[in-house]
Formats: sequence, structure tokens, C-alpha cells
Amino acid sequence: MTSHDIVSRCRRIFSTRKVGHAGTLDPMATGVLVVGIERATKILGLLTATEKSYTATIRLGQTTSTEDAEGEVLQTVSTADVTDADIESAVTGLRGDIQQVPSSVSAVKVGGKRAYRLAREGQVVELPARPVRIDRFVVCDIRRAGGAVDVDVEVDCSSGTYIRALARDVGATLKVGGHLTALRRTRVGRFGLDEAHTLEALADNPDLSYSLDEACLLAFPRRDLTEEEAESARHGRALNPAGIDGVYAGKAPDGQVISLLRDEPGRAKSVVVLRPATL
Repeated sequence: MTSHDIVSRCRRIFSTRKVGHAGTLDPMATGVLVVGIERATKILGLLTATEKSYTATIRLGQTTSTEDAEGEVLQTVSTADVTDADIESAVTGLRGDIQQVPSSVSAVKVGGKRAYRLAREGQVVELPARPVRIDRFVVCDIRRAGGAVDVDVEVDCSSGTYIRALARDVGATLKVGGHLTALRRTRVGRFGLDEAHTLEALADNPDLSYSLDEACLLAFPRRDLTEEEAESARHGRALNPAGIDGVYAGKAPDGQVISLLRDEPGRAKSVVVLRPATL
């Protein structure tokens, strides 16, 4: 099931066309997909760039055409000489700020076309490396069976990181190849699995995990506005700067988040007005 499929299901469940998501999940992946309904769609673009966490399983000894289990096996290499220490070393080498080449079947655009579409058409796709940050990449378990090695890992990383590319690069470092056999996203920013709903549960009870105000105050730092400031924010007028880094939520005295703001030299400017005066 694709992220688009999930949005389509939510449109039917909540009886509205105004549904979007933050951060696409691979079809083979499970876990957290942040979905916004109605006015909450306005903040999704700001959530896409937040840090994410995953659990995954890397199979060493096999290279596939898609760098995951859904592709064709291109090469099988013996892992007999790969030790646990070798695996730990390969994983350690991919922590921190690194240059990562995205998967050739990613959604990165090449000449206006998605890389995965070009790959499916049989074209050779060469993508340039780009900077990503791997804050945490740890080995949880190593299992050996049938000549292959399965490695369970946990990853905390910046937006734009491809976990299947990490699997590929661990295998390349060990000179045996590798691909992803399981992937679960456990967190997007401050939104985790604990508060997530399955589609089946939503179909039975269309309930939101968070209200718009709760989601904004969870995802962004808070600025308490006076009544006068709240009214100015409703009209999109600039406020005095708050000295807060990045985007923050402007909360009115009644508890409603009026807008998301960002400090600029000498003023605070609305990034998104969630409750305009015309509402």
C-alpha cells in the first residue's frame, strides 16, 4: 500500500477531499505516516523536513535491483568471512554527517521524471550524492541462516535519508552486497507509533490522534500571544520577534494556535495563518 493509497482511504473515512501526508512511506514499509485533515494540511510541508526514526532488517550477501526485498536478486555472495565486528564497523562508518547516493528507485526527480519511473523503464539512473545526517545507527541483532546474514538495526536520521541506501552501503562496505528486507518508521519528529491509528481502527472509529492545536504545540516551540498580538497574527501582520529559532506556534490566550511564525530581522512573520480573521 502506498502513501497515496492511505490518503485515498482517509478521504473516504473522513468524508473530505482535503487530506494530505508528510513524508512518503515506501510501499514495503509500515509504521508512522503523518496525515493531516482539513486545515491541518497547511502544516504538513513543515513536518516533512523533521527527523525520523526507523527499525529495519538488512540482509547481507544479496544485492537486488531495487535495494529491497521486492526487487530481483542480482548477485549472491558468501558471507562466511563476515564477522559481527565487521558488521558493527560498517554500521559505525555510516554515522554522523555523510554523503549518501539516493536509491535508484527513489522518488528523486531526474530531468523532471521520478528516478523509480526511469528505472522501471530500463534506464540507468545515476543520482548525485547529497548530505544527510545519521544521528543513531545501531545493530540490535545478527542472525545467520542459509548463507545469508540478517541484521536488525535502529536508525535516527535527518529527512531525506534513504534506509535502503544504508542497507546497500553496509553491504558494499563489507563487499558482500546488501538489501532491505523489512522497514518500519517509528517516529516522524515528535509523532510516534504510540499515538498512531491503523486504517482499520479509523474505519471503525474516525478519530484524530491530535487536534490541530495539539499537533502544532507538539511539533513546534510555543509562543504565548496577547489578545492584541493574536488579532494581528489573524490578519497576517508582523509581530515583534520572540528570539525563538526556527518555526514556532503562536498560541492565543484561549488556547488556539493562530499561526506558525518565524523570526526575521526586526520582526516575526507568519509562515502559515491557521485561523485567519476571515475564518
